[in-house]
Amino acid sequence: MPDKVEFELVAPEALVFSAAADMVVVPGSEGDFGVLAGHAPLISLVRPGIIDVHDEGTVKQRIFVAGGFAEVTERRLTVLVEEAAPVDALDRGAIEARLERARKEAGAAETEEEKAAAEKEIVLAQAMLGAIE
Repeated sequence: MPDKVEFELVAPEALVFSAAADMVVVPGSEGDFGVLAGHAPLISLVRPGIIDVHDEGTVKQRIFVAGGFAEVTERRLTVLVEEAAPVDALDRGAIEARLERARKEAGAAETEEEKAAAEKEIVLAQAMLGAIE
């Protein structure tokens, strides 16, 4: 059995991150879950939050993801996300502006679809702020 799990994080525009790791912790829809080599097959929704990539006893990478899907096999973890950014690259000012813009859009929404999209953006911006605190 391999001692590392192959991890790939994929966004619509590109492969965001790829590495072999001791463990990857994913923000699943039912709570965070850790993936090690030899993990049982699993498919899960991913909620907005932070993926932690552990290797050699430390967290080597922290990546904010905006939600998506995770597929786990015995040797590989593939996470497909709408948006991703390293936690240390998140900009508080830009996120606060994004949150304010989304709140204004929610208040001005004329259809249920517009309101739902704005509320989704609010949840995402709040999760991003939580990631940098």
